[in-house]
Amino acid sequence: MRLAKLLAFLMLCLLVFLLRPWEAIPPAWSPWEPLSVEHAMTPVTRWKLSRLANNPTQCRAALATAPDEVLAYTPLEDYTPIAGCPLANVVRIERSDVSFSSPFTISCSWAVTWVMFERNELQRLALTHLDSKVTRIDHYGSFACRNVYNRAEGRRSQHATASAFDIAGFRLANGERVSVLENWAEPGESKRTSFLQAFQDSACDYFGTVLGPDYNRAHANHFHLDTSNYGFCR
Repeated sequence: MRLAKLLAFLMLCLLVFLLRPWEAIPPAWSPWEPLSVEHAMTPVTRWKLSRLANNPTQCRAALATAPDEVLAYTPLEDYTPIAGCPLANVVRIERSDVSFSSPFTISCSWAVTWVMFERNELQRLALTHLDSKVTRIDHYGSFACRNVYNRAEGRRSQHATASAFDIAGFRLANGERVSVLENWAEPGESKRTSFLQAFQDSACDYFGTVLGPDYNRAHANHFHLDTSNYGFCR
């Protein structure tokens, strides 16, 4: 009886080895597959992204999967631009598939998350709601060595580690501009308003914390996207 069970177990192991079922798992769902910016967002992808902040090698490998025409960036050595705010595992972004109102320094894990969000969601949302692609992001920057809300005491802002980015508006291929401050709550059935609200909802699936105009007065004119926490979307 024991021999029969052992033989059955060995046959099962052999069958699994020959069929190799793990190879049929889509890359975005496979815990063993290296992260690529081409992957769709899944719970496994979210887990992979969470590991990049403390693993510069893996993070830069993931960022390197972006085609040259999709991302122009420079990996930076760890440094301390202002006393009390050291920066580690950061990159300098010149442009992605869209341009930016100015280059900025951001954490590598944020950059990977943004490129994935941009490729999977941003242009789809723009075409759906605005009938035009986004060509430029207007922003208020990423790094700022300060506490939350510039308070004299308290915890550091995510901006102090260049892990957050503030988006003020979007420029479209058709020449139009969408402003968070001006278009978040337009009266009537506004295409700009529906786009901004859809942008925030979708960004919450990618970034750990997303804050917008409904959060408080300090965010009336921008979206705050950072990679801390998970699912804090206001």
